[in-house]
Amino acid sequence: MVWMVTGGAGYIGQHVVRAFLARGHEVMVLDDLSSGNAGLLPDGVELVRASVTDEDAVVQALGSRAVTGVVHLAGLKAADESVERPLDYYHVNTTGTVSLLRAMGRREVSTLLFSSSAAVYGDSATGVVTEDSQTRPLTPYGSSKLMGELVIKDAAAASALSWVALRYFNVAGTGQPDLVDRGERNLVPRALRAVQRGDRPVVYGQDYPTPDGTCVRDYIHVADLADAHLVAAERAAAVAAGPGAAPLGEVYNVGCGVGASVLDVLACAAEVTGRSLDPERAGRRAGDPAMVVADVGKIRRELGWAAALGLSDMVASTWEAMVRH
Repeated sequence: MVWMVTGGAGYIGQHVVRAFLARGHEVMVLDDLSSGNAGLLPDGVELVRASVTDEDAVVQALGSRAVTGVVHLAGLKAADESVERPLDYYHVNTTGTVSLLRAMGRREVSTLLFSSSAAVYGDSATGVVTEDSQTRPLTPYGSSKLMGELVIKDAAAASALSWVALRYFNVAGTGQPDLVDRGERNLVPRALRAVQRGDRPVVYGQDYPTPDGTCVRDYIHVADLADAHLVAAERAAAVAAGPGAAPLGEVYNVGCGVGASVLDVLACAAEVTGRSLDPERAGRRAGDPAMVVADVGKIRRELGWAAALGLSDMVASTWEAMVRH
């Protein structure tokens, strides 16, 4: 198969591209480079510099290499920023997905893997969520991802589209030293940058109904996440190619199934770096639920996938890459 990875020049996208190449798939990338780095793409990977919201550009890209499947990662992803810029998030994340689906229809591309988010759940009474848990997003980011899922589901009902949506939990770590997470809002790199500068990392909120008062999240290593993309994409493609088979349409949580608080992450960072951390306390950020942890039973049962790496691997690999660079 020939796969087009939208947003493939970004942090997660670069890992996905390399995982697909390592399995022997042919890959091309569509990315507007608003946050991606073209210089980190492997040799021989074609880059089309365009926005996923540009339907005609996507149609042309799909046809240039006879693409047979799309991994859709392109989008804006900062939940707190989306509160300040809601229309940008709906435009890129939701309207961009509509544009992509239209382009895929024009080129008769029938396999799609969609990058969704645990942000679709919002606050949960138990904090542990299954794919059937109620979806009540707290931010425009979460709403835009949920809308993307709904758009894909409705489009598939009117076509032969085979699709999978992966609801990521908190992504961290690096699979290769040159692919370090440079995100300004992600907790692990933000805390480690504070260590490098000798600053105090900021903890937002200390009065949540959690064991230590800080937010609890499920963290997933980016290398595990890339592997989950590979497994899910290959399953969707196999179903799409099966004679007379009904198209696949599934949603999966992608996490470790284990919660860690902000203070747990900082303690892990202190252990990995050998430096004590004295965090600065700040008020809550808009749109932060108290606790969101994945129930990962479905993806294990149906796709045979489970995370192999833990929080210490995520922090250690990020620190090693940051020190090297």
